[in-house]
Amino acid sequence: MSSPEPKAQSTLAIYFRLLAYVRPYAGLFILSIVGFLIFASTQPMLAYILKYFVDGLANPEASLFPGNPYLGKLQLLESVPLLIVLIAVWQGVGSYLGNYFLARVSLGLVHDLRVVLFNKLLDLPNSYFDKNNSGHLISRITFNVTMVTGAATDAIKVVIREGMTVIFLFCTLLWMNWKLTLVMVAILPVIGLMVNSTSKKFRKQSKKIQVSMGNVTHVASETIHGYRVVRSFGGETYEKVRFRDASQSNTDKQLTMTKTGAVYTPMLQLVTYSAMAVVMFLVLYLRGDASPGELVAYITMAGLLPKPIRQLSEVSSTIQKGVAGAESIFEQLDEPAEVDRGTVERDRLDGRLEVRNLSFSYPNSEKKVLDDISFVVEPGQMVALVGRSGSGKSTLAGLIPRFYQHEHGQILLDDVQVQDLTMRSLRRQIALVTQQVTLFNDTVTNNIAYGDLAGAPFEEVKRAATEAYADEFIIKMPQGYETLVGENGVLLSGGQRQRIAIARALLKDAPLLILDEATSALDTESERHIQAALDHVVQNRTTLVIAHRLSTIEKADLILVMDEGKIVERGSHAQLLALNGYYARLHAKEFEEGDELQPTHATDLC
Repeated sequence: MSSPEPKAQSTLAIYFRLLAYVRPYAGLFILSIVGFLIFASTQPMLAYILKYFVDGLANPEASLFPGNPYLGKLQLLESVPLLIVLIAVWQGVGSYLGNYFLARVSLGLVHDLRVVLFNKLLDLPNSYFDKNNSGHLISRITFNVTMVTGAATDAIKVVIREGMTVIFLFCTLLWMNWKLTLVMVAILPVIGLMVNSTSKKFRKQSKKIQVSMGNVTHVASETIHGYRVVRSFGGETYEKVRFRDASQSNTDKQLTMTKTGAVYTPMLQLVTYSAMAVVMFLVLYLRGDASPGELVAYITMAGLLPKPIRQLSEVSSTIQKGVAGAESIFEQLDEPAEVDRGTVERDRLDGRLEVRNLSFSYPNSEKKVLDDISFVVEPGQMVALVGRSGSGKSTLAGLIPRFYQHEHGQILLDDVQVQDLTMRSLRRQIALVTQQVTLFNDTVTNNIAYGDLAGAPFEEVKRAATEAYADEFIIKMPQGYETLVGENGVLLSGGQRQRIAIARALLKDAPLLILDEATSALDTESERHIQAALDHVVQNRTTLVIAHRLSTIEKADLILVMDEGKIVERGSHAQLLALNGYYARLHAKEFEEGDELQPTHATDLC
């Protein structure tokens, strides 16, 4: 039975949490608000100037401020054009302050959210990456963040600028004729109902758009990373259809949201202009003793109201997009980080590895991947794990550096439980080389001296490469150790990538070395070189070898044969062959499938 979904947070709660990220930019934000207030104040000013203009048509020499001893000499003929220019300058100042400083806030917010999201990714446990595809994770950092900043900054720009414009216009209209102005108030509840109804639709549609955008990113990312498989197996047509369908789904959802806005805006305009029509009727019917200039100014101000009201209503779409994006971002930020309750710090351990009664099941699965595993490896010894695919070998290797957390049994390094060591201290003791080598689009040197190894002397990097028999092909590259290897080492062969990964592990010089299919991509000659290097490096460290080729397995101090999560046989190569059991059958099958002089990859052992 699936657990109930967590209750969705309210729009207001999400929005206020989002605004907390604007706090570091409070000063710039206040400056932008001041700018928009200045801009908004100029709207009724420009409209009210029409009163003097229309009145000046009859008497252009009339005073702008009659009865004022200081300003009484200002004639409408001179002052009206001058005031228009001054108001325009004042409006320009407000527009600059508002737009420039809000842009600084917006760009800063984009940067901060992307950084905090990326940093959070590095703190999340392996299980989170198992449950979420990379396309959706990347889409959050790129697409969703952009939507969020629109809600946090651009929407506020409209709310403040257009909102204050409405308030200034409305107050001026009340001052000029409060009775007529109250007629327009009657439409506010209707507008409120329309905005509330449409906002809910916008939020639902925005969530669907963001999910579909993640699908687009996911399909594109998979195809780009797996382009060799796509081309090798003729998958171009399939991938084109898959991407087209994902993109079309996103387009359809975008159109649905656009349709909602396209219907909503004209309806709101109809309501607003209907109220305007009533006001204009009343102005003509109840004009009283107002001057033509006052009536024109009043009608002009009333006519300016629909535009900011419409923009305020449309900002609901921007806010709901941002809130939907923020909701997905906060879901990731609220994910519990990788658990690290360890308190023990060790600079370097001897490398004694002991596993006691270890059992393990993956989250949300009742099947035991490991069942009551126990063994001891003394410092400097090599233990090999063999067995069919799915027998639990790689899972066991992943539990030692705590990529997953075990609850039953114990894993000890130098008699200290791995949970008691701090995560950083534990992982400093382990060098890991897997079948799936990860290299970065950087130089050979920086790929070997990566992470904690960055800044290692070049002599040490070269020595590690030489011991891994990588130096022989590195020095032949265009820029030697400064050659860029391409994304994930695409410019290198499989064997070359594997040797650089082994060089990285050798440079780390950790007391525990885990080789998970580490020589699977090597040709026979390269493997012979690597084996010579491994014969040297294993002397000073504990080595755990998983599904290695038979030449490595034969030299192991202890071979553990695993099946369905259990150790079914253990002993040296000679002892296990003498048993004539599970390992002996695997060994015989290995040599049936390939030339004994050139042993093939041990597919039955992996």
